[in-house]
Parts: sequence; structure tokens; C-alpha cells
Amino acid sequence: MPKTIVLPPGTTTPIAPFSPGTLADGIVYVSGTLAFDKDNNVIHVGDASAQTRSVLETIKSVIETAGGTMEDVTFNHIFLTDWANYAAINKVYAEYFPGDKPARYCIQCGLVKPDALVEIATIAHVGKK
Repeated sequence: MPKTIVLPPGTTTPIAPFSPGTLADGIVYVSGTLAFDKDNNVIHVGDASAQTRSVLETIKSVIETAGGTMEDVTFNHIFLTDWANYAAINKVYAEYFPGDKPARYCIQCGLVKPDALVEIATIAHVGKK
């Protein structure tokens, strides 16, 4: 099964050897996403809500570039550095998934950049509806 690399317009070079997204057989796999600027610096330091919004906007751009919408998201992997940010992250998250909610899990852990508070990886089914 062939795969297509998904690169939204304006995508910067990732900080590691990965693609922002891949599309295979109608399924989009979005890499773990952090709140980065164009130079891969963490933005909105100390603000879990703003970082979550940035992360979800980036995920949205990958899914839309692949031909889907956020309604096509079926699963999210959420990583946060502190449970104290859980409510703030969920509040923003709920704005992006107002209807039927995708399956997900949430884990507290360290992230690749110390100022990052949240990372989300996503799976969306954009084909074969």
C-alpha cells in the first residue's frame, strides 16, 4: 500500500526525522505535534491553553491538506507534562471536537522540549466513508 507524505503549506523542517503526516489507504497519521514557531521554538511558554490551540491548529492543517476535517479524527494520543494543565487542555480540546468525540488517551510525561506543555498525535479516516 503506497503512502503519501502530508506537508501543509508553510511547513518547516521538523526537529527530528519524521513527516508532519502520512496518508495511506484513506487514513491520516499525524505525528506528535508541539506548539512551535517557524524556527521550532516553543511558543506560548507557560500557557497550556494557547499551546493546545496551536497544536490542534497544526493538526487541523495536516488533516485538511490530506483532504479531511477535524470531524474525521478517530483517535488522539495526548501527552502532557503536568496534570495541573489537564482542565485547560480539555477546555480547548472540546472546542475542536464539539460533536462526537474521538477515542483518546492521555499520559503525563516529559516532552522533547522543556517549555512544551502538551503534545498530541492524531489518526483520522479521510477516505472510504
